[in-house]
Amino acid sequence: MGALEVREGFTELYDAEPEGVWAAPGRVNLIGEHTDYNDGFVMPFALPHVTTAAVARRDDGVLRLHSADVPGAPVELRVDDLAPESDRNWTGYPAGVVWALREAGHEVTGADVHLASTVPTGAGLSSSAALEVVVALALNDLYALGLKGWQLARLCQRAENVYVGAPTGIMDQTASACCESGHALFLDTRDLSQRQIPFGLASEGLCLLVVDTRVQHAHSGGEYGRRRAGCEKGAALLGVDALRDIPHDGLDVALAGLAGEEEVARLVRHVVTEDERAERVVSLLESGDIRSIGPILTEGHASLRDDFRVSCPELDLVVDTALASGALGARMTGGGFGGSAIVLTESSDVPTLTQAIEQSFTDAGHRTPRVFEAVPSAGARRLA
Repeated sequence: MGALEVREGFTELYDAEPEGVWAAPGRVNLIGEHTDYNDGFVMPFALPHVTTAAVARRDDGVLRLHSADVPGAPVELRVDDLAPESDRNWTGYPAGVVWALREAGHEVTGADVHLASTVPTGAGLSSSAALEVVVALALNDLYALGLKGWQLARLCQRAENVYVGAPTGIMDQTASACCESGHALFLDTRDLSQRQIPFGLASEGLCLLVVDTRVQHAHSGGEYGRRRAGCEKGAALLGVDALRDIPHDGLDVALAGLAGEEEVARLVRHVVTEDERAERVVSLLESGDIRSIGPILTEGHASLRDDFRVSCPELDLVVDTALASGALGARMTGGGFGGSAIVLTESSDVPTLTQAIEQSFTDAGHRTPRVFEAVPSAGARRLA
């Protein structure tokens, strides 16, 4: 749904014109999984799939929220009544943004919001971050708050962590807010320093496919939180602020110090090696050697499957089938326990790979996956 349709939907709902229309994208993470809450490195890029919002200010303390993707009338809330973990519905994400802005001292006195999204939900492609960031950007513009993209990302993360109760890191919101077209974003999650890394797939005859397994996941569930707690325990046992502080060449010594803590050791090994993989991918992309990142992506999947243990049979099937069919590399992307995988391939091989993956799911009795090309796209912006 484009800007015009969302604007018209707003007018029909609220019998008034919106003050503007904004969009924020979902994201794919190329490399650097479960490193963001360990102060490590990540490398996402924005998708062309976006959440679009038509918004107008209110001065009476009322927040009205409506989504074209959810049947029913607008949900009406009062900004003074917003409280953490009070809303377990989709409205918790935009309401949480308003709460976080007000908690930070920004005078947001209400809004009418109409939303529509093309970001697949539950697919590990950051539909929740897109929802948060588009509302934050709209309110930032309308209330002239003067916040930069990384600051909006921080507030959106707080909304998801505290208001919604999902212990996510900073990557998803920063990707949605800050990515640039044709680039992957190399983000140091410790200090939020950013480098836009050229990622010109088409010019090299390459394609990155996203395979949505249609297996649903929920970050606010217990497994994600347990992994994060395990990483924090590992850092405490090793006497560091975060696992980012364990150098790759000191990993063996660190693991030896975790004798008797097998589960924690596995988590530590993944995070430390994943940070090193992210740095290798940056180096290759900056040298123009995109094809050589393929095996590193596959290494990352093995680590997520065997050490972090957040894969699932459907994700493993995508990776195994893609590699057997000639892909340059493949791995799960996102938090895991379902969601999506990415496949790096020659553009000419896309039809064959897609058919092979779909057939493998049919043979295994799984739902047909959704397969589409991931094109590095622009981050959050005002449309009208």
